[in-house]
Amino acid sequence: QVQLVESGGGLAQPGGSLRLSCAASGFTFSMYTMSWVRRVPGKGLEWVSGIWKDGSDLWYVDSVKGRFTISRDNAKNTVYLQMNSLKPEDTALYYCARGPRGDYDYWGQGTQVTVSS
Repeated sequence: QVQLVESGGGLAQPGGSLRLSCAASGFTFSMYTMSWVRRVPGKGLEWVSGIWKDGSDLWYVDSVKGRFTISRDNAKNTVYLQMNSLKPEDTALYYCARGPRGDYDYWGQGTQVTVSS
């Protein structure tokens, strides 16, 4: 069965960095666009970034451009989100999702990112 398992969240100070990972299994990873989305309490779900099947195209929401970098390793069935220059407004539960923006069919359990001094 399809499984997506996120890791790497935690507490970071403003201006700090975290690297999220999402290990995928149960499907042919290289055949799917992957996304990172986040949920902020009281604000709903926000798509953050996406990456094409072979990593040749990357997309970001405006609020994270220049700070976050999405990447993937198809040999390891893993997608990453490098988050730099973190801001308190980046605090959220981050999910890895299979599919492009707005068209996800599987999700992970999420990893909490908290940015606070």
